[in-house]
Amino acid sequence: MPNETGPPPVRRLLLLTAVLLLAVPAGADAARRYVVSGAGFGHGVGMSQWGAYGFAKKGRSYEEILFHYYRGTKLARVPNAPVRVLLQDGAPEVSFSGAEAAGGRRLDPAQTYRVRRHGPAGVEVRMGSKLVGRAPGALAVTGSGGSFRLGGRAINGVSGGAYRGDLELRPSGAGLMAVNALAMEDYLRGVVPGESPSSWPKHALRAQAVAARSYALATDRGGGAYDQLPDTRSQVYAGIGVEQASTDAAIRDTAGQVLSHGGKIATTYFFSTSGGRTENVENVFYGSPPSPYLRSVEDPFDDSSPRHRWRLTFSQAQIDGKLRGLVKGRFVRLKVIRRGASPRIVRAIVRGTRGTAPINGAQLRARLGLPDAWAYLSAASAKAVRARPTREGRASSWTAQLVTPGPVAGYVAGTIDPRPVAGGAVLERRRGKGWKRMERFLTAANGSYRVAAPVRGRYRVRAGATASPEVRVR
Repeated sequence: MPNETGPPPVRRLLLLTAVLLLAVPAGADAARRYVVSGAGFGHGVGMSQWGAYGFAKKGRSYEEILFHYYRGTKLARVPNAPVRVLLQDGAPEVSFSGAEAAGGRRLDPAQTYRVRRHGPAGVEVRMGSKLVGRAPGALAVTGSGGSFRLGGRAINGVSGGAYRGDLELRPSGAGLMAVNALAMEDYLRGVVPGESPSSWPKHALRAQAVAARSYALATDRGGGAYDQLPDTRSQVYAGIGVEQASTDAAIRDTAGQVLSHGGKIATTYFFSTSGGRTENVENVFYGSPPSPYLRSVEDPFDDSSPRHRWRLTFSQAQIDGKLRGLVKGRFVRLKVIRRGASPRIVRAIVRGTRGTAPINGAQLRARLGLPDAWAYLSAASAKAVRARPTREGRASSWTAQLVTPGPVAGYVAGTIDPRPVAGGAVLERRRGKGWKRMERFLTAANGSYRVAAPVRGRYRVRAGATASPEVRVR
């Protein structure tokens, strides 16, 4: 019986190594598990929100936080400009309440109105079955007391949400487009608490307010129809329902402040968690030119985030399903061609049983559902191999025909990819709900192994965080 708590005897380890050097990779019937270990959450460009939180907890001001992430920028001040946010698109009908006028007609704020298409480019307003009026094109709805309520579910996921400012309705495709038009500072009241927890330190919230204001003014997602989307494609905007006193204060304290570079408002990308380092913009948003203020920087205080480090596991069937249409045959291996200034994957090749295909970090992240492209993939396979008795009456390896000291129930064989550091791995046996270490062994140069299982039971092999599926040795 092997030593279950310490390293194996030297003679045992040498014999195992001799067997392993002659081992061959496991066949197609070996069960395989893939492990993706990584860091960060989000695209990785600009300000890490959890990093800003960490800086604020260390006593740094919002100016220091912003200048750390957006190198070479300056604070500037702008007027309270209007912003237009798309809330619904293509809806056959839009309903609203809390409005005092629409298209020059007075409305009752206590009533709910329905709007539908009328003709190729017009709209009509009804209250119940009663026609209130028609407009030949876009319809402007004025909120009562500076706000209104939109019926149905908006793009931001909010149903029946209340919003500051006014509502614009216009034909879009076969339906209608609903756009919220309001002042920038009011817009931010529905953005900042949706992007950063309102309980965070005031300087983290101030940094978020300036970054959100700058981003909204520097970007335009809809051309003439609207300026911003209400979700992560622009920034999360949920209206009055999420407003908080602490985030309102951060907006007031930084009123009109934006970051600028070279006389232009900076495009201040931000995201949740960096994992310890942000990334260059051109390595994430492919085709973007390098930017002097969107460069990789160390992020030393990001480690409070629950996604600072993470790990996901996939079976062969799961990873094949996620990469279907890209991988030729069954997935075999990921070869990283280039990583960015941080370890985020920029370009890679996926290898299947029938060929290879290129993939970039953003595609890999989307396909596998990874929190970030800062990722490393490893795999371990295992299959149970029956022991064959030798003339001496003891079991031995098929490959090496070396007698293994002591009784052997069978073998566990497979591959670990990439090969563990120094080739070291561990054989573990299931004990109740946990695992008991049985043997430490070495893989061959190509990561393959064949290790003796001393008794019947369920086994797996492990190298660091990478563990194979369990197999039964009978």
